Amino acid sequence: MNEQKLKQLYSEVCNELKNNILPYWINGMQDQFNGGFYGQIDGKNKLHPKANKGGILNARILWTFSSAYRVLKDPIYLQAAQRAKEYISKYFIDPKFGGTYWLLTYQGEPCDTKKQIYAIAFTIYGLSEYYRACGDEEALNQAKALFYMVEKYSFDSLQNGYFEAYSREWILLDDLRLSDKDANEKKTMNTHLHILEAYTNLYRVWKDKILERQLTNLILVFLDKIIDPSTNHQNLFFDQNWKSKHQIVSYGHDIEAAWLIDEAAKILGDKELLSRVHSACLKLADAAREGLQADGSLIYELNKTTNHRDTDRHWWVQAEAILGLLNAFELTGQSNYLEEALKTWQYTKKYLIDHKNGEWHWSIAQDGTINTKDDKAGAWKCPYHNGRMCLEIIERFSNYSI
Repeated sequence: MNEQKLKQLYSEVCNELKNNILPYWINGMQDQFNGGFYGQIDGKNKLHPKANKGGILNARILWTFSSAYRVLKDPIYLQAAQRAKEYISKYFIDPKFGGTYWLLTYQGEPCDTKKQIYAIAFTIYGLSEYYRACGDEEALNQAKALFYMVEKYSFDSLQNGYFEAYSREWILLDDLRLSDKDANEKKTMNTHLHILEAYTNLYRVWKDKILERQLTNLILVFLDKIIDPSTNHQNLFFDQNWKSKHQIVSYGHDIEAAWLIDEAAKILGDKELLSRVHSACLKLADAAREGLQADGSLIYELNKTTNHRDTDRHWWVQAEAILGLLNAFELTGQSNYLEEALKTWQYTKKYLIDHKNGEWHWSIAQDGTINTKDDKAGAWKCPYHNGRMCLEIIERFSNYSI
């Protein structure tokens, strides 16, 4: 029974990736005039050719097409990955102070030169995946150099963890926020999660002892400081000394972390740590499931102070829910996780995928209204969450290919 369901899921995500997600970016987002990729297609599917170009968007494009080429071997994906890598190398990497710029104009001029560790982590993630895909030594060396910069400037050797944001010259900023929606705190779950994700991928191709130590440490930071043992949810914002500052539950980040932390521990191969991680990740996945709705969707977040629930169904939350639930199914063999993942996929196919114009909508309101105010492609709307979901399923369940 499960075998047939997984075969169908495999077939459907293959089709979604090859015929909807990736073509949208190849056909609509390559900037033939100024190089690289455009900065924005809005929620009504209108291209903005003079939009600024974000570091996160470009790093995520690099990761997605590198991974797509590595898994699917279609040279058109390698061409897109090469385009992203060359643009990042030429325009985003700071040749004087190291690290990467936050934002460029559409012509490639730096317009915000701050060093946001979150964005640098994604660049490490993308470059290491590019090396995995095609063996490009320059990409690996660039990833290593960025790793050293993060460790040199961002790591807190006194209280552990990583600080958020710096000036171009690596002076800690007063405004550390990743976006206007975030709290201005010294340390965040989100940045730590994506440093862990980046270091995991870098460690696949570079078995460095310092990297191994810091990746192990990051896992322990999640187990000992970020995950709240009283709720099994993650806390999101912290001061320098790891005091939790805001009582917010992010269901999408919980379910995403539940498989990313597990993946990191598997790559390291420490059996004792892996046993502890498996238990914690299952508890984290189960805590995230508190946000699952009857229609199969996972809502955005809960403010525990005001008890307000943001019930919007975001594209990335559904993608991570499907993957996180499938990971829990693989860990336990319990079919309820598989059934929930499939139900979230059904919801996603019905409501979030834009079958007319391609890609996925940003979010759907509880009443079913499509959010066209936020981007279809942009600084925060990238092919990485939904593309990665498809690629992970293709890799994990390759024995179900038809």
